Amino acid sequence: MSFPIKNIKLYSIFVVVSSFLSVSGCQLVPADSETVGARQETAPSKVQRTAVTEPPPPLLRRAPVPEQVDPNDLWARLRGGMQWEIPDNRQVRDARAYYLAQDRYFEAVTERGALYLHYIVEEIERRNMPMELALLPLVESTLNPFALSSQQAMGLWQIMPATGRTLGLSSDWWYDGRRDLRESTAAALDYLQYLHDSLEGDWLLAIAAYNGGVGRVGRAVLGNSARGRRTDFWSLPLPAETRKYVPRLLALSSLVGEPDAWELALPPLANAPAFVPVPTGGQIELARAAELAEVDLPVLQALNPGHLRWATSPGATELLLPPERADLFRQRLATLSPEQRVSWQHYRVKRGDTLSRIAQTFDSRVDLLRKANKIQGSLIREGSTLLIPQGAYARGALAQRGGPAQIETRDYKVRRGDSLYRIARRFKVKVTDLIAWNALNPQATIYPGQQLTMYVRGG
Repeated sequence: MSFPIKNIKLYSIFVVVSSFLSVSGCQLVPADSETVGARQETAPSKVQRTAVTEPPPPLLRRAPVPEQVDPNDLWARLRGGMQWEIPDNRQVRDARAYYLAQDRYFEAVTERGALYLHYIVEEIERRNMPMELALLPLVESTLNPFALSSQQAMGLWQIMPATGRTLGLSSDWWYDGRRDLRESTAAALDYLQYLHDSLEGDWLLAIAAYNGGVGRVGRAVLGNSARGRRTDFWSLPLPAETRKYVPRLLALSSLVGEPDAWELALPPLANAPAFVPVPTGGQIELARAAELAEVDLPVLQALNPGHLRWATSPGATELLLPPERADLFRQRLATLSPEQRVSWQHYRVKRGDTLSRIAQTFDSRVDLLRKANKIQGSLIREGSTLLIPQGAYARGALAQRGGPAQIETRDYKVRRGDSLYRIARRFKVKVTDLIAWNALNPQATIYPGQQLTMYVRGG
């Protein structure tokens, strides 16, 4: 799959003049981004700086401590690239206690990190950025690419819809680049580098801006400067969320950087790629791809979380697969017939046709026909041509078991107390079908109000 980030000039999009942020005593620490992109505010372009008589806080940059790095340990590799001195203040101590009090936190992030963290570390190394930034997705989403906030921030890096569009991430009914590992990582690191460069090379302020908005941070800097106060992160009047977020990243950096000092036993994390990109030669159902590669469907979905439906996006060209399964997938994919892929049939609308009748004829769904053909409402014109998606899961997996007339599409809104098992049992379908039809992460919880689509027997 390839959705290259658009070649945009961030300075022309985020209207910030870096000259207004001549920050003295720059520090090197990040901030929160659970609502990244929630505020795209424009900061004032110029400030008359006032001399600050208070001594600046200590700098946070330090030379990496030489150590014998285990080449097979990704935690050690990450640790070796860290650059920040962690301040010993109440905020960081409280944040460290917060993480240490969570029984299975590091087990959970290590399990997910086995799929994602090696790639993130390599990208940060390639860009020569501080390795502490690799821990930002732990604060943002607990390394869960399926995470969705109440403000619609999505993915490992919790990117807001407007920010995703600004950074050139593709998003449609089939696919969202904010959930894609490679696309979202590139966009987030581009944005972080822009913020760092705009904020006079201060990583603390850059991370704060990633969370709270560059305009908000800029105004705080201007206000403190006008009053003759320090303009470092710790001295700025920022929202409580941002003031908690930065210490959390610092606390995680201290825990990963010196686990022995906190009596923390980090679970093993292999320093090896978790996936390789493999060409698909066109759109393909995820269940079919998992079968060809002999990979569990949930694993395939976890590696390719940008795909929102039962099949890859029509524009996708690659799938990420475990390295040891790539050759098998290539070999079997070469023998796949066109009928075994997701294909598209052209249908010319006749007099008397309706979307519901056409959907029933082709064992499809009205909402899918609307999406595929960009139809608003239910009006279709005689003589127009519709695209009809074909394939087992496009028609509904149950269609192969009972025939077209016996299959109905049903939308279900999740209620309090529901689980995938209970819903599947209630409608006499399989949990694996529910997962495939809705491109769900089986490790994530469903929530009240969530909309699910099912293909059930009629009658």
